[in-house]
Amino acid sequence: MSINRQTKSAQATSWSSLFYDERVRAILYQVLAVVGVALVAYFLWFNAATNLRQQNIASGFDYLGLEAGFEISDRLIEFSPADSYARALLVGLLNTIYVSLLACVLCTFLGTFIGVLRLSPNPLLSKLMLIYVEIMRNIPLLLHLFFWYTIIVFIFPPVREALQLAPGVYISNGGFYVPVLEWSFDHTMLLITLIASMVVAYFTNKWAIQKRIKTGEKVRIWPVHLAIITLPLALAYFLFTPEFNWNFPELGRFRFSGGGRITAEFAALLIGLTLTATANVAEIVRSGIQSVNKGQWEAARSLGLKGNRVMKSVILPQALRVIIPPLTSNYLNVTKNSTLAIAIGYPDLVMVSNTTMNQTGQAIEGIAIFMAVYLGLSLLTSVAMNWYNGRVALKGR
Repeated sequence: MSINRQTKSAQATSWSSLFYDERVRAILYQVLAVVGVALVAYFLWFNAATNLRQQNIASGFDYLGLEAGFEISDRLIEFSPADSYARALLVGLLNTIYVSLLACVLCTFLGTFIGVLRLSPNPLLSKLMLIYVEIMRNIPLLLHLFFWYTIIVFIFPPVREALQLAPGVYISNGGFYVPVLEWSFDHTMLLITLIASMVVAYFTNKWAIQKRIKTGEKVRIWPVHLAIITLPLALAYFLFTPEFNWNFPELGRFRFSGGGRITAEFAALLIGLTLTATANVAEIVRSGIQSVNKGQWEAARSLGLKGNRVMKSVILPQALRVIIPPLTSNYLNVTKNSTLAIAIGYPDLVMVSNTTMNQTGQAIEGIAIFMAVYLGLSLLTSVAMNWYNGRVALKGR
C-alpha cells in the first residue's frame, strides 16, 4: 500500500511540476486558444449556413462567374455589363491599388519636402508649413473628400462649357480631359528597354560607390550611365520603330470623346488622400531628422559640405532608420482609407463589392473577399517596407 501511495504521490508531483513548467503552460494556453477560436468559427459558420438555408439564399463563390449586369465608369481595364462579377471585382481592386499607390508616392515626396521645410531657419516658412500640417491632420479625411469633390463638381463649368487649359487639355465638373498616347506593342518593348537600362545603370552606380569607398578612387560614371541608357533605347527604337500618335479629346454635343479622362471622383479621392497623408509624412520626416545627433550636422559642415549636401548625404540616410517604421503605418492607412471612396462614388473594391452584394444577396462572401484583399495588401506592404527597413537599419554585431 505504501508503495502505491508513493507511486501516486510521485505521479502527482510529476504532473504538478509539468503544469508549472512555463514552456508547457505556454503550449497548453496556445492549444486552448486555437481550439476556442476553431469552436467559435464553427459556431458562426454553422449558424450562418443554417440561416441562409432557411431564407433560400445561395452560398459559395459560384456567383463570381455570373454576368454582372452593371457598368463601371472609372476603370483601368476593359469592362462591360456582360462581364462576370469576378472581372468587376478585379476592376475595383485595380482602382484601389492604383489610387493608393499614387497617393503613397505623392505623399512621400511632398511630405519629405514639407518635413524639411518645417525645420527651416526661416520662421515664416516654418510657420506656414506648421499651419498646413496642423490643419490637414485635424480635419477628418471624409470632410476632405467632400470638400474637394464639391469644388470640382460645383465650381468648375459643365462639360459643354469646359475650360481649355492647353491644346487638348480641358477641365470641367466632369473631370479633366487630356491627350493620351495610342499605346502599342512597340511602345511596350521601348518601355521594357528603358526600365532594364535604368536597372543596369543603378547597379553600375552602386559598383562605382563601393569602389570609391574601398580604393578612394573617384570613377567618372556619368558617361557610362549615358551610354547604358541611350544606346539600348536607340537600338530598340530602330528595331521596333514605334509611332507616337496622340489621341486628343474632342467635345461633342453633350460630352467629350477620345483622349483620356481623370474623373472628378478619382481626382477628389487622390487629392484628399495625398494631402492628409502628406501632413503625417511631414511630421514623420521632421521627427526623424531631429532624432539625428547635432554633432552629425557640425561634423558634416566642418568637412565643408553645404546645407543640401549635408541633408542628402549625412542626415537623411541616418534619419531613415527612424522614419521607415511609422512611414509603413502611414502607407497602410492610405490603403485602408481608400475605402472611403464609396462616399463620393469612386468605384473602388468596396463599392463594387457592395453593388455585387446588393444584386446577389451573398454578403458574407463579398465581405470575406475584400477583407482578404485588404489583409493581403497590408501584409504585402509590410513585407516590402520591413525588407527596406532591414536594408537601412544599423547592423549590430
